Amino acid sequence: MKTTKSDDLTTSPAKALDCDVLVIGSGAGGLSAAVTAAYHGLKVIVVEKAEVCGGATSWSGGWAWTPGNPLAKAAGVNEDPELFRTYLRHRLGANYREDKVEAFLEAVPHMVGFFQDKTSLQFVPGAKIKDIYGSTPGAGTGHRSVGPKPFNARKIKPELRAIMRHQLYETSFLGMGIMAGPDLTKFLSASQGNLQGLFHAAWRVGFHLLDLIIHRRNMQLVNGTALTGRLMKSADDLGVDIRVSTPAKRLLTDGTGTVTGAVVDSPSGSYTINASRGVVLATGGFPNDVARRKALFPKTPTGREHWTLAPKETTGDGITIAQAVGARFDTDAASPAAWCPVSLVPYRNGRTGTFPHIMDRAKPGSIGVRRDGKRFVNEANGYYDYVEGMLKATPEGESVEAWQIADAEYMRKFPLGMAKPLPVPLFPYLRSGYLKKGNTIEELAAACGIDPDALVKTVAEFNENARKGVDPDFDRGASEFNRYGGDPKNTPNPSLRPLEKGPFYAVKIVPGSFGTFAGLAADARARVLDTNGHPIKGLYVAGNDQASVMGGQYPAGGINLGPALTFGYIAGRDLAGATHYEDDGTPATETMTGNDDAPDARSRRR
Repeated sequence: MKTTKSDDLTTSPAKALDCDVLVIGSGAGGLSAAVTAAYHGLKVIVVEKAEVCGGATSWSGGWAWTPGNPLAKAAGVNEDPELFRTYLRHRLGANYREDKVEAFLEAVPHMVGFFQDKTSLQFVPGAKIKDIYGSTPGAGTGHRSVGPKPFNARKIKPELRAIMRHQLYETSFLGMGIMAGPDLTKFLSASQGNLQGLFHAAWRVGFHLLDLIIHRRNMQLVNGTALTGRLMKSADDLGVDIRVSTPAKRLLTDGTGTVTGAVVDSPSGSYTINASRGVVLATGGFPNDVARRKALFPKTPTGREHWTLAPKETTGDGITIAQAVGARFDTDAASPAAWCPVSLVPYRNGRTGTFPHIMDRAKPGSIGVRRDGKRFVNEANGYYDYVEGMLKATPEGESVEAWQIADAEYMRKFPLGMAKPLPVPLFPYLRSGYLKKGNTIEELAAACGIDPDALVKTVAEFNENARKGVDPDFDRGASEFNRYGGDPKNTPNPSLRPLEKGPFYAVKIVPGSFGTFAGLAADARARVLDTNGHPIKGLYVAGNDQASVMGGQYPAGGINLGPALTFGYIAGRDLAGATHYEDDGTPATETMTGNDDAPDARSRRR
């Protein structure tokens, strides 16, 4: 594989390059399409706007919602696919689109099987990861997700490592990723003096420091960095040409309107890439497009009252160049974005980090309140629900914000946003103003600008119920999802404990997102649709550039990455004209047949 860095065009000064498939963007969706198409014998070029690959995928938890996957079946879990349909019908409601859902559910197990059996992308099962809404018919209690198996970056060529996006600092420990599950559990147990946890944390941190000295980067890849690293190695193994610092500026079409390639920029100048089979758009949606945010996001009057977890390069480029050739931008979704509550981390160098509140909200000894001192949501539900609750509870004209508060016992055991539990000191976060402190609830309210009388009343009522293990206001801890996110040692409810012993602490929460749900309209074969609902020949879309199959709902963790990998896989197969699944040779259904407009693919099976 050729990897082209910002100042090193392999064919400089290049006027034109030829390939079978051009993929624009290098997150999960784009790399999935690239690897799949290359596996089937096609010549693939990937261009990436940023200086590094991976997009928002590299900064994610890496888990993908993949119901019916082969890892579940290997563990003896063989769920009827009708359960998946039932769950999605109930959660998506009017946004349930049968053709897209059926394409997703059919392809998911084959996608996982393909990558697991044929590439360097290996998975671990999400045996204990629950669907968010446990009382909804068809909800799962585990085995519907897969995550990337941890990966040592030494297995990746140095020139490839050089263009890999690093772990998001805010979700790391000194730049080292911690994987959800046993890895995280052991780190948390270390803060409580558990010897096994202390040993685990010591060797993980020790090896990480050694890697920083020798390689000047984290080499123990987990979560999204492991997913990106494994996909990039898979692309490398198949000869995919990856070019960074190479944004696509416009699509090329022939006299029939078929997309035939793109014009791209580079530090050495612009050039053309001709793609005989077609182009896949996977530029990460528009989470950093302020104008589109202003138009589509609720209670965002200037478009800047929102903080995304996606890299700065995700400004809607794929959508823009697709609209220029007649594509339809589909905004008919329950939500335009995949909400996530975030806090803003001030650093001494002037930079502001964005921290995603994913796991801390469900832990016992903490609640979320608005400035009126009242709770507004089941804090242990999904991150989407937390922000949705903030938006609904905030009167028009007020800024959307909340405070996640905790007591001293919580702070000894668990992280509160960026502030870590023992033995990590809290004073840097207190000094910067990120963390607020009060010896009493009233003092904390004053420090945060919260109504003190209302907060005292809220905490007293919450504490009275928490001692009984119940939450009559929001049913926190009633679902398996809530209890899984809590502390199993805490009884009678893993997610509920009164906030009693000071000092008390708080972190300010503001609305953010993992990415966008609105996007380019596409059919079940991942082909971009025009404004009349017809496929644009030669143009495909995957990842957050595509209007979400979930219709703007968030039924489970991993519903961004699961569809991204799957529709990238669908696009790669369609471009190759594949008619049999790679993992078992089963003929594809009508929705998964090859590109009607392309010649027979040079299919290869290994």
